[in-house]
Amino acid sequence: MFTIPTIDMIATGKNITMLRKQAGMSVKDIQDIFGFATPQAIYKWQHGTAIPTIDNLVILACVLHVTIDELIVVAGSAGTACVSSVAGVTNAQISA
Repeated sequence: MFTIPTIDMIATGKNITMLRKQAGMSVKDIQDIFGFATPQAIYKWQHGTAIPTIDNLVILACVLHVTIDELIVVAGSAGTACVSSVAGVTNAQISA
């Protein structure tokens, strides 16, 4: 059996909002960087109703001077690793 991690969209949205503010950027600044006609996508990210695509996560991480891992909040990830009881391999072992 596997412990499957899931992205906590609400917490990720709050995190994006916090990191944006820490970077001293407005929603309009982010909108302009992405070239969006409207800010709706950014508000959806911040409210947790949508998550940026992987390419947008890369750009957002770069703009906010953080890693993608620092943007995304994984549900139940407080000190836990993804574990496969079949293979007995953890994420820490995979990344080593």
